[in-house]
Amino acid sequence: MFQDRYDAGQQLARAVARAAPENPVVLALPRGGVPLAAAVARALGAPLDLVLVRKIGMPGHDELAAGAIVDGPAPTTLFNTAILRAAGLSEADFAGRIEALKQEIEARRARYLPGRAPVPLAGRTAIIVDDGIATGATVRVAIKALRAQGPAAVWVAVPVASADMVPQLQAETDRLICLETPQEFWAVGAHYRNFGQVDDDEVIACLRKFDQR
Repeated sequence: MFQDRYDAGQQLARAVARAAPENPVVLALPRGGVPLAAAVARALGAPLDLVLVRKIGMPGHDELAAGAIVDGPAPTTLFNTAILRAAGLSEADFAGRIEALKQEIEARRARYLPGRAPVPLAGRTAIIVDDGIATGATVRVAIKALRAQGPAAVWVAVPVASADMVPQLQAETDRLICLETPQEFWAVGAHYRNFGQVDDDEVIACLRKFDQR
C-alpha cells in the first residue's frame, strides 16, 4: 500500500536507479504518471517527457476500449481485434474518431509542454512510467509507438500492476520494474491510501518544477 503518488514515485525511483539504465529518457503517462516519472527522472539525472495516449472507445460505449492511439513523429494505433470482430467493425470505422483524438493529443502536449519538442529516443533507454497498470491497454500502445522511434531499449516502471499482466508486459518490454503484483487486483487506486485525481494544473506545475531543477 502506497501513501500517495509521491511516496510511490520515491520508491519507484530507487528501484529504477538500482537497475542503472544506460542513457535513459523517462516518459510519463499523464496525468497520474507525471509525479512518479518526475521522481524517477530526478534520481537518474535523465530528461523527462510525456507519452500521450488516448483510448479509442466503441461507438455508443466509450468506456469499452476498441484500442488506443499515442502521439509521436508518426501517431500509432493499437486495436483490440477480438472486440472489433465481435462488433462487426473494422479499423476504418474509427477513422474520424482517430483524427479527433490526434488533434486532442496535440492540444494536450501544447498545454503541458508549450514550445518544447519531444526528446529524441534513438539509441536511448526509454522508460515509461505510470501510477499503475490494470488492463495494460494504454501502456501497450505506448510501448509499440516508442519502438518505432528507435530506442536501444524500452522499459516500463510502475509501483503496482495486475499479476495477470506481468508475463505479457515482460514479453513486450526489455525490462519491467514493478514493485507490487497482487494476485487480487481490483483497481490501481486500491493500492494507494490517497489516490486523488491529478489535474492539468498539477501536471503543468510538476513539469515546470522539474525543468527549473
